[in-house]
Amino acid sequence: MRALISAICIFFLTFFSASAQNSPDCRTAIPVCADAPIMGVTDGSGDIDDFDPEVITQTGCLEKGSVSSANIENNTGWFVFRAGTDGQIGFDIEALPVNPGGPITAEWDFALYGPFDETTGQNYCTIIGDGSAQPIRCNYEYNDTGFTGIGVNPVDGREGAPFVKSSQNTYDEWLNVTAGEIYYLYINNYNTNFDDEPESFILTFTGSSVDENQDTALDCTLRDEFLGLDIVACEGDPDIVLSALNSPVGPNIANITWEYDADDDGTYETVLATGPGQTELTVSSPNSGRYRVTIESTFGNTITDDILITFYGVPELDEVRIIDDLVNSTQTDPYNIEIIPVGDGDYEYAINGGEFQDDPFFYDVPPGLNTVVINDKNGCGTTEPIEFLVVGFPKFFTPNGDFVHDTWQVLGIEELDSPVVYIFDRFGKLLKQLEPNNGWDGTFNGRDMPSSDYWFRLDYNRDDEGVLVATSVRRHFSLVR
Repeated sequence: MRALISAICIFFLTFFSASAQNSPDCRTAIPVCADAPIMGVTDGSGDIDDFDPEVITQTGCLEKGSVSSANIENNTGWFVFRAGTDGQIGFDIEALPVNPGGPITAEWDFALYGPFDETTGQNYCTIIGDGSAQPIRCNYEYNDTGFTGIGVNPVDGREGAPFVKSSQNTYDEWLNVTAGEIYYLYINNYNTNFDDEPESFILTFTGSSVDENQDTALDCTLRDEFLGLDIVACEGDPDIVLSALNSPVGPNIANITWEYDADDDGTYETVLATGPGQTELTVSSPNSGRYRVTIESTFGNTITDDILITFYGVPELDEVRIIDDLVNSTQTDPYNIEIIPVGDGDYEYAINGGEFQDDPFFYDVPPGLNTVVINDKNGCGTTEPIEFLVVGFPKFFTPNGDFVHDTWQVLGIEELDSPVVYIFDRFGKLLKQLEPNNGWDGTFNGRDMPSSDYWFRLDYNRDDEGVLVATSVRRHFSLVR
């Protein structure tokens, strides 16, 4: 269900408004612009799962209101707008009575997120929901004027100021925007958000940019994308509801057709629904693809919009490709790997408990047992640490009894077939034969060997297209006393 924004009749210069219900989900935020007041209605159907409560209750303005539990998202609406020009933007949220002439019972609050750059490929609603993106403006103060917003309160003339808990100022500072920036506006009716009673408000954009030209201050072409921006979701997420009622023709609909392009290749192979009453379409996980709606209006014109919805699962590791190690290349140092995940999600990687990075290539990886963790940046999950082996050897060891680098061995050879390591002095004399998991303590016949370079040979069987081939690798290392 959605709140219906004021529609613009393409044949007239006048504006009209109608009402329906807002979606509480950021992913299906209603695209708006500044050329007319916007009617909003909410009914207590919000879901706290739109935020990560473990994060939001610890940080951000959602917890800073005078009422300690005001971070709970119930009875809310989401809007998205794009700056059309550089300049100053604000807005008024005016509470309306449930019944004309009756008392105002709604307590409207807001949080504004941005600016976002559409070229980054970020999943805005994920980083909003998990607290990675913090509000740049917000107000959860008690409202005694019926207005809250950004700029100047039209009732008492009080100018917006940085948010301070219990300040009783329901307005925040003006917003200076740059053309092309995307912003998400979250509007919350905390006061009655548990009674399921519909409450109405009017959203009006203000500021010097709007005063100069309300048609260009915010990019009204975004409203033509009335299904919203492309959505990235996780497998198992709640259903996504797309609404045709947010189009510029509003409720003036003669017929609606929903189509589905599963491969996003430009071929809409499936008609999902058709008819004048098909105002909403529910998309369930894991049905990724592009969805298109065609609306024939009662004015005789046709408008179309489409949206790409992609569901991602928990990341999985396909393989750790060893680029350089003791047996995969002639390079002795450093050892290099590539992490190859299953699927094409937006992933980041970390090895051995280190920092995450976008690049799946890791250089100078230590020999022996390592771990990798893959994180889906869309919030769809993180793998447990997964072990992998790199065959290699330390370049030196110090057998001095301090339990640090006291022995030397080739690490990771347990993955090889029939490995044996032989250690020689620089004259070629055999000093030690090592089996897997055994190390050399730097002695020969019970006598400490001197500091020097020593050589080793690793023999093992290599599988060459089903044929075992005897293979040897020779390198050297240092004993330091």
